[in-house]
Amino acid sequence: MAAGLPELETVEVSGRIGRKVPERLRRRTAQLRRLDDVLGGGDTYRVYVGEFQATKGLLREGSYSEETRRELLSVLAEQAQQAGWAAFDGGRHAVARGLYEDSYKAASEAGDSALAGNALAFLAYQTATGDRSAGVDIAERSCRTAGPDAPAGVSALLYERLAWAYAVAGNAGESEKALAAAEEALGEKDQNSQPDWVAWVDGNELQIMTGRCWAELRRPLRAVPALEKALSQYDETHARDKSLYLSWLADAYVTSGEIEQAAIATGRALELAVGVASVRPRERMAAVMQRLAVHRAVPAVAEVLEMARS
Repeated sequence: MAAGLPELETVEVSGRIGRKVPERLRRRTAQLRRLDDVLGGGDTYRVYVGEFQATKGLLREGSYSEETRRELLSVLAEQAQQAGWAAFDGGRHAVARGLYEDSYKAASEAGDSALAGNALAFLAYQTATGDRSAGVDIAERSCRTAGPDAPAGVSALLYERLAWAYAVAGNAGESEKALAAAEEALGEKDQNSQPDWVAWVDGNELQIMTGRCWAELRRPLRAVPALEKALSQYDETHARDKSLYLSWLADAYVTSGEIEQAAIATGRALELAVGVASVRPRERMAAVMQRLAVHRAVPAVAEVLEMARS
């Protein structure tokens, strides 16, 4: 277990399943989510899938009221998203898609529109790279599904992912509008409780997504300041994520012609990615290295290219 992870909630079930069981399962799911802060999907996938399958078994074999059934379905949807994210991070893309679809079905059946919207947002994030138009369509649908009454943190997260889908599709205007909507949602004084699965969405996270979008859109004058500011406050214990975000900073530096700075950021990203059980940093680094390779005559670039080979 990762350092600092709270002792896991114990969930014992005997006889008819009462309303406290879903509550305990949700707390346990929240505790296990903290593993993703420091570990890659290659390490967490089996843990998360095991939790999903256990709850699926309770729904299949247990006895409970209709209200408890809806709560169990909501927990199942949350666990499916967690397992799907780990599968995606570990390179199991078909498995991830299946889990996101399972999550959407369970959340819809539970009447949990926020979770249903988030399941679609995950699907959009995965789809956008291969099919930009479909990625945008699914991301737009995710926001409609969650609806105007979604908790502020949920709205912010879904608008962030919508901004990313637009950026990947090359639509700068709509991406900027979605980022503004995410910022507005974060600024709302929402008296409603926020689900734990959006606890990580804050101003710094929005700055990172802003920088990523502008880097993807080849607008380095906007991307670099946002990423530099956010990364200066980003804890290096979150090695996978910081490595990924540094790769977009490096990309923006290449676009702006700051090749030495790009090489420095790439080298730091490579160092952070060592030992992380995630395919995504390596995939991102490959794209950045391809852009840097044409500048191999620059000593800092030659050094980082050699570092990547070794």
